[in-house]
Amino acid sequence: MSEKVIVTRQGYEKMIEDLNALKTTKRREVADQLEKARAFGDLSENAEYETAKEAKHQLEIRIGELERKIAHARVVDLNDIPKDKVYLGATVKVQDLDNKEIFRYTLVPQDEANFDEGKISVTSPIGKGLLGKVLNEEAAIQAPARTIKLKIMEITYG
Repeated sequence: MSEKVIVTRQGYEKMIEDLNALKTTKRREVADQLEKARAFGDLSENAEYETAKEAKHQLEIRIGELERKIAHARVVDLNDIPKDKVYLGATVKVQDLDNKEIFRYTLVPQDEANFDEGKISVTSPIGKGLLGKVLNEEAAIQAPARTIKLKIMEITYG
């Protein structure tokens, strides 16, 4: 993974916080699990030991992934983004032109997407379709079920 990972300042800080928690608290917990499992005796037939070893392995994989993302992170300064168009960091109020429903989305990097919070990835079909649009512009977005026609009602940052 030598490709840049685009993140917001908030996303970058969360990755650092998560990495520190994994390297300290979680590693201690897993080490404690391994020690307790070793105390049960014969390691060749010790299910607790095998489970603890697998937890350690998965933890180290996650730590490695986060370290790589942080090493390749490109933090986007949202102050440098033009405020009259939809870009990363924009909160966009849109209206579905077919059913007149109104939605509000915040465009974020892929790793920060959370649909329940209204945060959609700039790499998602809707995110891609809204990028670069201006107020009152319409976007036709090809989704699996249908073409979604959205009108930009409002663009805000911050």
